[in-house]
Amino acid sequence: MSEPMLIEVTRGKLVESRHNVHVAVVDASGGKRFSKGDVGRALYPRSAVKVLQALPLIETGAADAAGLTDMELALACASHSGEEQHALAASRMLDKVGLDDSHLECGCHWPFDLSVAVGLAQRGGVPTALHNNCSGKHAGFLCTAVHLNEDPAGYAGAGHKVQQRVRAAMADTVGVNLTDDQCGIDGCSIPTYAAPLDAFALAFARLVSGQGVSADRARAGQRLINACMAEPYAMSGKGRMCLALIEAGQGRVFAKTGAEGVFCGAVPELGLGFTLKAEDGTTRAAESAAAATLAEIFRDEDAELAETFRALAVSPLRNWQRTVVGEVRPAVA
Repeated sequence: MSEPMLIEVTRGKLVESRHNVHVAVVDASGGKRFSKGDVGRALYPRSAVKVLQALPLIETGAADAAGLTDMELALACASHSGEEQHALAASRMLDKVGLDDSHLECGCHWPFDLSVAVGLAQRGGVPTALHNNCSGKHAGFLCTAVHLNEDPAGYAGAGHKVQQRVRAAMADTVGVNLTDDQCGIDGCSIPTYAAPLDAFALAFARLVSGQGVSADRARAGQRLINACMAEPYAMSGKGRMCLALIEAGQGRVFAKTGAEGVFCGAVPELGLGFTLKAEDGTTRAAESAAAATLAEIFRDEDAELAETFRALAVSPLRNWQRTVVGEVRPAVA
């Protein structure tokens, strides 16, 4: 096992903090193109695998039956910021199948974007389930249940057919039997299943390459990934690293964050998938590592794009006066 990728946080001339990040970049055969740290460690992928969770939305025909747009498909894979366009799009998805936000079982929280949250409060508003960063994914679950004439009540539970389909699709793509012993409950109340870090990277490599999964499953995954690359704002929001990485890739890169320092993604043209996990669960480390990983992937493929990602891997650290006092960056070997 190699050493993990090291992300540093500086202040002045000193390194104040360090984060270890485990990284796997694999092809559809499971071959390691790049790895750092313990890539066989089990992890909960959290929201980084929303594309895998949305596969049944496409495969059942629910997306087409509801007439979902690319923006709405991207929202079904989103951890969005709760901006007005996100909440409205989730509401539209529900309206297309005759439901509303009262059917959502994700809970509610204030929008991630502080300015949006303050604006909502200033107008006397309160957050609803539509503002939950997972509302699009849950709207997608409900579209599937309605399309298949299933009672949508309890759709977030592990025993509901909606989640059973998700579990089966994920197990097929990661190539691991997902057991009850590996199951936890995610922040939005659906089941989350642990598997080896590199198995999740393999899932994305399989989808974008079309190898190791059925043709229908590959097409479903590619449709979702293409929607996210076409509508990255819908799956993220203002100032988000997912948005920055996908926009920098200009249709060549998919990247998705998850809670507790997880990222998953893919480079379709190379047939590669990647997954990373910051050992201490910090977002700042995962974001820097995601950009650094993409820089490594493109190092010998596209020097200019690699340099763009290398620059995104470094972010300024500011104090409350907005003065730059340090930076978050990959350590130089």
